[in-house]
Amino acid sequence: MISHPAFTVEPWCLRATDLDVDVLAQTESVFALSNGHIGWRGNLDEGEPHGLPGTYLCGVHELRPLPYAEPRYGSPESGQTVINVTNGKLIRLLIDDEPLDIRYGELLQHERALDFQAGVLHRRAEWSSPSGHTVRITSTRLVSFVQRSIAAVCYEVEPVDGPLRVVVQSELVANEQLPAASDDPRAATVLQSPLAAREHHALGARAGLVHSTRHSSLSVAAVMDHAVDGPPGTDVEAESFPDLGRVTVTAALRPGRPLRLVKFVAYGWSGSRSLSALRAQADAALAQARQTGWQGLLSEQRNYLDRFWTDADVQLDGDAEMQQAVRFGLFHLLQAGARNEGRAIPAKGLTGPGYDGHSFWDSEAFVLPVLTRLAPDAAAHALRWRHSTLPMATARARQLGLRGAAFPWRTIHGEECSAYWPAGTAAFHINADIADAVIRYVNVTGDTMFERSVGLELLVETARLWASLGHHDGAGRFRIDGVTGPDEYSAVADNNVYTNLMAQQNLLAACAAAERHPDRARELGVDTEELARWRDAASAMFVPYNEKLGVHEQSEHFTGHDTWDFAATGPEQYPLLLHFPYFDLYRKQVVKQADLVLAMHRRGDAFTAEQKARNFAYYEAITIRDSSLSACTQAVIAAEVGHMNLAYDYLAEASLMDLDDLEHNTRDGLHMAALAGSWIALIAGIAGMRDQAGRLSLAPRLPARLSRLAFTLSARQRRLSVEVTTKAAAYTLKDGEPLEFFHHGQAVTAVAGSPLICTIPAAPTLTAPLQPTGREPAHRSNVPPTSAT
Repeated sequence: MISHPAFTVEPWCLRATDLDVDVLAQTESVFALSNGHIGWRGNLDEGEPHGLPGTYLCGVHELRPLPYAEPRYGSPESGQTVINVTNGKLIRLLIDDEPLDIRYGELLQHERALDFQAGVLHRRAEWSSPSGHTVRITSTRLVSFVQRSIAAVCYEVEPVDGPLRVVVQSELVANEQLPAASDDPRAATVLQSPLAAREHHALGARAGLVHSTRHSSLSVAAVMDHAVDGPPGTDVEAESFPDLGRVTVTAALRPGRPLRLVKFVAYGWSGSRSLSALRAQADAALAQARQTGWQGLLSEQRNYLDRFWTDADVQLDGDAEMQQAVRFGLFHLLQAGARNEGRAIPAKGLTGPGYDGHSFWDSEAFVLPVLTRLAPDAAAHALRWRHSTLPMATARARQLGLRGAAFPWRTIHGEECSAYWPAGTAAFHINADIADAVIRYVNVTGDTMFERSVGLELLVETARLWASLGHHDGAGRFRIDGVTGPDEYSAVADNNVYTNLMAQQNLLAACAAAERHPDRARELGVDTEELARWRDAASAMFVPYNEKLGVHEQSEHFTGHDTWDFAATGPEQYPLLLHFPYFDLYRKQVVKQADLVLAMHRRGDAFTAEQKARNFAYYEAITIRDSSLSACTQAVIAAEVGHMNLAYDYLAEASLMDLDDLEHNTRDGLHMAALAGSWIALIAGIAGMRDQAGRLSLAPRLPARLSRLAFTLSARQRRLSVEVTTKAAAYTLKDGEPLEFFHHGQAVTAVAGSPLICTIPAAPTLTAPLQPTGREPAHRSNVPPTSAT
């Protein structure tokens, strides 16, 4: 893990048995805790050394100007950047005036463990100070799923070799100094001292700070309280300053009698409430946490995760490292979306500031398909946030001379923040991705109230966008020109297949939803004439196809471009965006991430089996996976066309994206879409699950590395248990009315309590497709099988 021997392979835990400062920033990301509202990076309790300090509140950001050499109509004037808010993790320790700092003295033992079942981060260390005094420190940290404004730490210190006087300083710190900005465009803009002090207070074992951002007009309150258990004579004092709240505990300790400190931290933020109301909100949350107590918080956390894992767990036999990686991904995915009510899910979750904390199409296209099945309330909240930004999206469409809603390519609050049109606003497919997420959520959950109150308007306004963005040409074809598809190395192209097919689905789904809710549709101004225009556009949608090559064009004329010289491109030159001008990339056949292949996954009904096989082979040879979003989609289609071991290799790449730091930017936070991609690659790829046009189907087939795959699938308001072995699949309906679906193309019916056993047909014998020189995935199928304990 992270290419470091300190990481062990365990089924329900990520454990590091040593501390290496060279990968400190990466470990701060993988050990991050969050609930979707609060994010605490896995920084050391004492704060230093650190790779990248980080405390985040979902939605809290600062504005910054977007500089342009020349003004351009329609370009956003202001960017948004996530900020590091008040740090409540800090607990400093001094031993006879010597601060605990692992860079000095001797670190005798160090272990951290992220527990996926308990939802906590454990730490255990033994350190000998420069003067020779040895102490044992243990801490357990949590960010509560149940009490969303609360985080807490249980911290213990004990002398090992004799009596000691210790001082513990528990702090709230605002405006921490951050490392210098990186040249990597995927990293965050660094804003130093973004918070202006408004209030501070301290009393007993409590302290609090209230700050405001300087330009976005947001206010943040952070308050802390403590429960202290120490020997007689233990002293507690509190003090506060504009950017610092501190509770100091002093004690004389002996071996066998530790000092125990439980720190409760509450956060609140708002763009409209008064400072006094905000402080009262944080104080109330803190009082509730104190009343619950440390053991109560642990119990709530465990119960919450027990409920989640009951249906979310995916079991793999044959590869213990992948088992761990998949659970790691699902745990962090839950952390990203569980309690982000009314807010977006950022591309990095709340694990780091990468991509400036922005939300992209990743959320609807990769994260929500998983959350819809495993945590549907979180998916609904994310879509309600999109719905809340409709006024900004419709204003943006009007600015661009379009009807309907043009949702932003990247944003925190809802306004477009991309300063680069070709790889920003031109990627209009995000609007169809939002519609796709709505369609899927309603189909899986049957939530007709959501469809009426939220989903219909999202479908209608995005359909209006497509109707005004495209046009019928002289041959009657409906064209959507000048857009960028998922492949960001091909920009401002005509008739991107993914965009056109997803727009087609969007238009038809809007018609169907309007017919299901005619009175609500009339309130939105939808009439029969508009519905007819949408249907005409959908039926005439142009999908480019190269008859000579027998493949679909990623976009019109794409296959006529020159091919990138992969043989002359060295491994150090990837990702290409950091070493070559976009102008060169745009003119060549080189695919950053799955585009046409993604269309075959999301709109599989628009392709024949033969077309899928030919398309996959063609695009596999020019796709370089410079994006973390690509591997899972390539896994899905590789499995569908019969390349099971290749599918497994891509599954491993998606699953290990951050644990092995494959994109070399895990330090800036985890890739939520790639983590979601591990589930997608398993369930849609290895298990062959499709749920399109009212037809649920599975076509499971195991790669050579696995002997068993088991999971629960939520579908049609029912839960279907699936267990796949080499020769057969067992389907057991856990509840509800009988469920009809297809197994490898054959109609079957599962009945509650009665296992349905279906044989798995043999895999076809195929010639493996080629990848660009030097861009082959690591061949995980060659690694000896292992078992989880």
